[in-house]
Amino acid sequence: MDQVHPSQPAYTISDVGSSRDDQASTSTLKRPPSPTFEGLDGEISRKRFRQDSSPDTEQSQTASPSKYDSLVEDLAQELQCGCCTELVYRPVVVSPCQHFFCGSCCVLWVKNGGTNCPACRGVSSYVAPSRPLQTIVDVLLRADPSRTRTERERMQADEIYKVGSSMRIPSPREASPEPNLNQNADYARPCAHCNPDNPYGWRCPQPVVDFSVDSELAWHLDDGAPPGHGYCGNCEVLLALGAPITTKCDFCQVSFCGINIQGRCVATPLSAQQPHNMNDVGDLIQSSEVYDVFENNTVEVDIMLDYLTSKQITPRHIYREVVQHFQSQPNGFRPLIELDLFAEVHGVAAGVDDNPDAPRNRVCRHCATKVLILGLKDWWIRERQEGQLDEAIAKRPDCEAGSACSRQKDLGKSVPSGGAAVPDIAIDITRLAHAKECESLFPSF
Repeated sequence: MDQVHPSQPAYTISDVGSSRDDQASTSTLKRPPSPTFEGLDGEISRKRFRQDSSPDTEQSQTASPSKYDSLVEDLAQELQCGCCTELVYRPVVVSPCQHFFCGSCCVLWVKNGGTNCPACRGVSSYVAPSRPLQTIVDVLLRADPSRTRTERERMQADEIYKVGSSMRIPSPREASPEPNLNQNADYARPCAHCNPDNPYGWRCPQPVVDFSVDSELAWHLDDGAPPGHGYCGNCEVLLALGAPITTKCDFCQVSFCGINIQGRCVATPLSAQQPHNMNDVGDLIQSSEVYDVFENNTVEVDIMLDYLTSKQITPRHIYREVVQHFQSQPNGFRPLIELDLFAEVHGVAAGVDDNPDAPRNRVCRHCATKVLILGLKDWWIRERQEGQLDEAIAKRPDCEAGSACSRQKDLGKSVPSGGAAVPDIAIDITRLAHAKECESLFPSF
């Protein structure tokens, strides 16, 4: 008798023959139906089952895109710049804390005096570009291009931060000394040089007596500044006029202590000074005095600002050339001094200018800004005459009447040569002979 393999069903040929007549024996030949289909009748029931199960399938298919969108959103949140809270652009990493920011945001942070990490305020020393972060940002933007910054924003950021460059964060500045406040508001307090043991190596010949030491000999403020003393034009504390570190501005005649705030409590040589609040072209744009010296000719101002931006000319560069021009003139700065343009620049009493013809060697930050603004228009005229401008701009004619042109005041009508008054909108202002001086007051169309 042949042995039957355990994996094979136990049946014979005769059993197969009888299975055609006997339905019960077929159960040994056919796989039993799936329990899922038990109780279903025919093909219609199977189709109805597929229809009933289709919503679950569709739900599982729609769940995938929602998870994808959620992933993109979560990733965008994690890649926000700690300064501008937008998707990071040109990412840089601060060491050692490893916080990341836009390259342009980090540059502006340092320029504005930041000496630590903008996020955690921890001590930081170095900022480097991050290639891994940039790769992740690129992948995110390919998945969701709508998060890409506008072209204008990217251009502005690229002007501030050069791609791939590293930078160092300056170390924190030393804390300023305690202000020299009066213990009694009615009496003067000794200056930094009145104490015989002061660290500056020089003592006042007429030291001020402290009110707390001798109220009888203390100096009352109603009597003005004590003899041999004045007030710093920057920090406004009492100073010794004869101290070696005390400097005086030759324009406003105000003295500076040279102690409290380095770089500000001092009047420096003319060419070495940094004009106050004039660090870049953006400061010129925000200054209303610039438009005042151009007599509100905004067209000419815009041309000048575009020129400064394209040539990367800073206000300090202009200031130095203005100073050199005044120094080369026979009267020097005397025309400005005689106009009394530097009076009341500071909040303290100024000294007396006994000799208007005296040379001007030192200047404070505020007076340096005055010199820059007052000489800016003449500097621009000289720059134009040197032929540095584009030909299309240089050929535009000026108004022969200059600032006295009567058409500047006629905002409702413009009178072309040889014609009657017509509405401004009917005139091509670029063809008028007074374009630069008058065009700014015509409506743009």
